[in-house]
Amino acid sequence: MLIDKGFILAAVVFVGMLCQWFAWRVKLPAILFLLFAGILAGPLTGWLNSDALFGDLLFPFISLSVAVILFEGSLTLRFHQIAGLGQVIRRMITFGVLVTCLITATATRLVFDFPWGMALLFGAITSVTGPTVIVPMLRTVRPTAAVANILRWEGIVIDPIGATLAVLVYEFILAGSSGNALSHTLLAFARLIGIGLFLGSLTGYLYGLILRHHWLPEFLHNVATLGLVIFVFAISNSIQHESGLLTVTVMGIWLANMREVSLEEILDFKESLSVLLISVLFIVLAARLNFQRFFHLGWQVAFIFLSIQFLSRPLSVVISALGSKLSWPERHLLAWIAPRGIVSAAISALFAIRLQAAGYSEAELLVPLTFSVIIGTVVLQSATARLIAKGLGVAEPEPRGFLIIGANLVARTIGKSLQQAGFRVLLIDSDWEKISNARMDGLETYYGEPVSEHADRNLDLVGIGRLLALSPRGALNTLSCMHYRMELGAEAVFAIQTAADLEMTAERKAVSRRHWRVLFGPEITFSSLAKILTQEEWKMRSTTLSQTFDFAAYQQQYGQNAIPFFAITPKGKIKVFTVEERLNPQPGWTVIALVAEAGNSVGNA
Repeated sequence: MLIDKGFILAAVVFVGMLCQWFAWRVKLPAILFLLFAGILAGPLTGWLNSDALFGDLLFPFISLSVAVILFEGSLTLRFHQIAGLGQVIRRMITFGVLVTCLITATATRLVFDFPWGMALLFGAITSVTGPTVIVPMLRTVRPTAAVANILRWEGIVIDPIGATLAVLVYEFILAGSSGNALSHTLLAFARLIGIGLFLGSLTGYLYGLILRHHWLPEFLHNVATLGLVIFVFAISNSIQHESGLLTVTVMGIWLANMREVSLEEILDFKESLSVLLISVLFIVLAARLNFQRFFHLGWQVAFIFLSIQFLSRPLSVVISALGSKLSWPERHLLAWIAPRGIVSAAISALFAIRLQAAGYSEAELLVPLTFSVIIGTVVLQSATARLIAKGLGVAEPEPRGFLIIGANLVARTIGKSLQQAGFRVLLIDSDWEKISNARMDGLETYYGEPVSEHADRNLDLVGIGRLLALSPRGALNTLSCMHYRMELGAEAVFAIQTAADLEMTAERKAVSRRHWRVLFGPEITFSSLAKILTQEEWKMRSTTLSQTFDFAAYQQQYGQNAIPFFAITPKGKIKVFTVEERLNPQPGWTVIALVAEAGNSVGNA
């Protein structure tokens, strides 16, 4: 029975989104589930035939999709993020690529008896890591900022460089029979680099001017950028074969680092489009795999994988990090993490078809070899990188910090007490005056709405493990809790009541199923705390309990004159007083509370 192509394409998109969602839930790179879905739909069941679905448009679609993905990634690369690490990154995308390419090519030549040209082509294809697998892995591993920035920059910049190297080897292979292969390759290299740098810089600069001076209406920013990227990619490729990837990457980096150019809306659109393209590409490419060719590889493919994981990558990192400020544990982690992604898969598919058409029989093994490396690196590194990072001491500590919604007096008072107790706090508010007051108090802040694309992209949540919604706007507290509970967990999300919450009837409270906990006490509201804090008698106080002065004695002494907020255990773990759970701190714990020093109480405040 023939199935409508439109339905097949819709199903591919739908399954791709399911894979992305599941990967987000289990905090693993989506490529694992996308590859499984593609293999299940293609070689296992025969339901998806990528060549029949796309026809002659398959490889133009792959090329344009990779160009858009690389452009979107390059828009996030800002030079200030790699201060002091630029030399390491430059070496990794030059010497590191060459080391990886040569070692992989040598191993492939020895094991599979490939011609040197074909072996070097495979080495170039597998020398690139990928942002599509690096970024999800970094969220799970949470390495130090230096390691994270190096891996992210490498994963994006190395893609066009590896693709360029693969193009040069491809040109060398095709020109090998004419006797002038070296001169032909050097000329192609000069043209490719020159056109990529010139056209990418020029286009980035001119388009940046258009955006800076608002010569383009905002509703056209997204579509115009996409159209320009595709058009410039096609022009570059028409001038010099396969120079388009370098051109769009240079264009993106230029725009990202150009002053007074707003890219927020463009980034939002490109991120969504990239997720869609990556999902479709991986499923479509995995569906083209031929299991018989996998079986032809035999045990030798394990030797190739081991040479990449344990020889070429560590050696390239050692060379690249010479004389840098990176610690040895950071270098060890860099040497372990280098998953291959969509660019390797796409380039291998492109060159395999072209070389097979030119009569090179070994080219049929390029795709299964590349996918073996992709699957091996992603599976092994996803499963072990976090443990290795923790063992080396270069993983960020378990999140103990607090994200506080609001920079008002209540939020600032609580934030200062937590900061003095040794916990990181980050206050968010869209009121600039309140943000300024928080900064004068020495508190870390973020100016903007807590639930927004800009916050998702720019908030530094390293070390943040809990949310305190302390805004007077009940709706904002609710929205923030719902937004961040999926990332932090429902048990780590807290909100203060407003006066409207107290006035809610018991029936409505029963119907309203909160997915967070209510702060401090059943009668404590934002307005009551705000009123208390205007009175000089009330102060934040930390009290360490003992055997002779336990929590019962503490409550007897202060009674209504104290509102306990937090309790810190001797091991440094912090507990939050909530309506749902009334804590019973033990001797040795420290209680942080708002205390009336002159006899005031909550009832008469």
